[in-house]
Amino acid sequence: MAEYRIDSSLIAELSPELRCGDRVLLSGTVYTARDAAHKRIVAMLEKGETLPFELEGACVYYAGPTPAPPGLPIGSCGPTTSSRMDPYAPLLLDKGLACMIGKGPRSEKVLDAIVRNKAVYLCAIGGAGALAAQCITSCDVIAFEELGCESVKRLTFKDFPLIVGIDCQGGSLFS
Repeated sequence: MAEYRIDSSLIAELSPELRCGDRVLLSGTVYTARDAAHKRIVAMLEKGETLPFELEGACVYYAGPTPAPPGLPIGSCGPTTSSRMDPYAPLLLDKGLACMIGKGPRSEKVLDAIVRNKAVYLCAIGGAGALAAQCITSCDVIAFEELGCESVKRLTFKDFPLIVGIDCQGGSLFS
């Protein structure tokens, strides 16, 4: 297993090199979105509306951060169960999403879409949201503010520790 230090802007380009079990320190722009946001994003796609962020090459973190304590950019920011986004993920991958970050196994349809689109699924450590927040240097709500913690946020990661859960060859930690 290899270790990589990757900027999120290069994830689409570098994902063919990544293999299941590799360690990644991810830096750069990452967007949060959970089930409610995914439902709205898919509805926007179906209506031909402009999305809150460009899907092409994007990284989405399945997280609903807590409010930021004084002097910090974000509160606890651990991953949520990824399978809740499985109904939406294949379409988003087909539209250019390059990377998903969460925890737990994915459906066969998501695995197929990861392979088809040469994307990657990275796993974050559950139960360590306060520790994960130390690797986030900025947080801005960019869409669906009324969803509270489930709004879409633009985060800046700095060496956020992840493990390749599913690679674009179909290798999976969950098989």
